[in-house]
Amino acid sequence: MLHYDFSLIALIGVILLVGIVKKNAIMMIDFALVGERVLGLTPEKSIYEACLLRYRPIMMTTMAALLGGLPLALGSGAGSELRRPLGITIVGGLLLSQFLTLFTTPVIYIYLSKITRSRRAPDVLDQDPHSSAPSAVNQLRAAE
Repeated sequence: MLHYDFSLIALIGVILLVGIVKKNAIMMIDFALVGERVLGLTPEKSIYEACLLRYRPIMMTTMAALLGGLPLALGSGAGSELRRPLGITIVGGLLLSQFLTLFTTPVIYIYLSKITRSRRAPDVLDQDPHSSAPSAVNQLRAAE
């Protein structure tokens, strides 16, 4: 489409993209896990709240990287043939990956939590409901 080969410089851009996308997903999932464990929210509600809380910082990081890559992608002059593949990789990859991350991470989180709950259900049923050991949520609330 843009008639550029996938070079070593473009590979550096892909590595940068993987790091940013991974960080964004970790931020959402970390907040969702805190919502589940500390606040006792359902997985659906906790990932929804995490998405609302972390949307702005995720977009700020993405836009900073995207706008930083625009001069590389659009620049001309001496050395631009080396920098342009990096800029195109950053700008195009951030646009696509940000869209996919914001929509797929919550869906994957909900499905994995359902699988985890279905595997954990027999263990929970075997526990004595009158045991004196406090639950993890109560322990976290008491620690605050």
